[in-house]
Amino acid sequence: MSDIRNIDFEDEFDFQTSRSSGPGGQNANKTETRVTLRFDVNASAHLSDAQKARIFEKLGNAINSEGILLISSQESRSQQQNKEICIAQFYDTIAAALKKPKKRKPTKPTKASKKRRLENKRQHAEKKARRQKPDL
Repeated sequence: MSDIRNIDFEDEFDFQTSRSSGPGGQNANKTETRVTLRFDVNASAHLSDAQKARIFEKLGNAINSEGILLISSQESRSQQQNKEICIAQFYDTIAAALKKPKKRKPTKPTKASKKRRLENKRQHAEKKARRQKPDL
């Protein structure tokens, strides 16, 4: 599989702007600098069915009931910078969701660790036995 960052999803993005929250004075009250990237996972032509299923599995909380992935940014006072931040965040999020987990290699305990475990177990049993009243 090729790297997801090499695929151009730009034609599938839908951007919405709104007013940012927080401080900013008059500028924040009149300009729409927050950018929300909307990406319809189901309608994507660039993703395979297996990739879509993995994205839904990994990003279930970020995807709404209509199957749209929402990513927002209001870090910058510039709408263009927030748009670029959203796009970078999209690629990071998708790449992380599609990353295959490492296969676990089963291991066996070493002889020394088995010996330590049994020794600790024996000491613990002795400690418990010493607490009991002696039989007369």
